[in-house]
Amino acid sequence: MAPTPSVPEAQRWLRQAKSDLQSAHNDIGSCCPNWVLFKVHQALEKALVAAVLCHGEAFEAPMDLVGLAQWLEVVEPKLRGLAEELEWLHGCGMDGKATQYPSYHPFPITPSEAFRSVDEQEVLKRVQGVLGRLQDHVDGM
Repeated sequence: MAPTPSVPEAQRWLRQAKSDLQSAHNDIGSCCPNWVLFKVHQALEKALVAAVLCHGEAFEAPMDLVGLAQWLEVVEPKLRGLAEELEWLHGCGMDGKATQYPSYHPFPITPSEAFRSVDEQEVLKRVQGVLGRLQDHVDGM
């Protein structure tokens, strides 16, 4: 038996996603772009889970964000382009592991050193757009 779609639970996940995004905003310009990228990853993961919950689907962590976005694009055509946005963000370094663990980078680079050229403002602008689309999707359910 499939889980029942739950808009209130989706809203709860979206509230936490917005909190994570605010925390990422607070880190802009603090010489730690890896933390901005990690926090936006967390925000998007939660926002995507919210959208999936509206369709009564179960999910398991860890999740491939692009894969979730592709699934959502199939079940909700108005979300087309979502996976492309997530791929762009992933190309900037948005990742739940590479932003945190040195083993994801060549020696002697650490995550705090690996993402110095990231345009944090552009990343946050795009993430806000994706979160807005997902919020609209949940609100329309």
